[in-house]
Amino acid sequence: MELGEGPTYDAATGLLYWFDILGKTLCAFDEATGQLSRHSLPFLASVLAIIDDKRQLLASDQGLFLRDSQTGTLSPYAAIEDKPQNRSNDGRVHPSGALWIGTMSRTAETGAGAIYHVKGTAVTKLFDAVSIPNGICFSPDGRVGYFNDSKVNHMMRVDVDPTTGVPTSAPTVFIDQSQRQGVIDGSVVDLEGTIWNANWDGGAVDRYGPDGTHIARYAAPMRRPTCPAFYGANLDRLAVTSCWEGLTDAERVEDVLAGVTFDLGVAVKGKPEPRFKL
Repeated sequence: MELGEGPTYDAATGLLYWFDILGKTLCAFDEATGQLSRHSLPFLASVLAIIDDKRQLLASDQGLFLRDSQTGTLSPYAAIEDKPQNRSNDGRVHPSGALWIGTMSRTAETGAGAIYHVKGTAVTKLFDAVSIPNGICFSPDGRVGYFNDSKVNHMMRVDVDPTTGVPTSAPTVFIDQSQRQGVIDGSVVDLEGTIWNANWDGGAVDRYGPDGTHIARYAAPMRRPTCPAFYGANLDRLAVTSCWEGLTDAERVEDVLAGVTFDLGVAVKGKPEPRFKL
């Protein structure tokens, strides 16, 4: 995968989904059978949200689309923003059923992106002037939201209304990684409220406490892990996507597992991803 991103697990079907954004591909791994399927897309998609047994919501550079999970048929749902130079990036469904989705310039232009709140077909801008939005995730009770701007290497924290997914405070810097190795990328929160964050270019996944304390660092088998997600029948395994985007040919030869989606091999307990409410 040139740019593996957006992993999410559908507990009802036992399918782990993720994207190759630049390859315009949706991947689905069936844990029970070990079968991997690839589905070509007509756009750059980065986030999949489960709606029900038959429908999914995809976020892309062309807006939001409904996808029939059986046939793969796509239909337009809602626009995100009127910026043809932008594409979607990281996102996640809040426990209330609302989606947070980030956008960014295709060339990572400073301040060109934003983070939006999607409730039904209503799309509302939450945070502007975000360069590379990543790490969108929420505390188990839905009262705290996190997001990253990978370009400045900051993880942000914001209070959130648990019933609507709407912020109730201004975001503050929660973790400043600008002076540490690697770049803050995708994140997920476990049942204990700790944050698992992919350290892009640092070859690791970091675990942080709800107070921002760095608990542990787990080595990844490649330089650029991108985003983690809980999966498995008991949601006790952590899958992590990765990428080879930006590596030279020589670096790719050295980093043989770049672009692979892998199991981090840690004992962890997650919760099912909330379903998006139409």
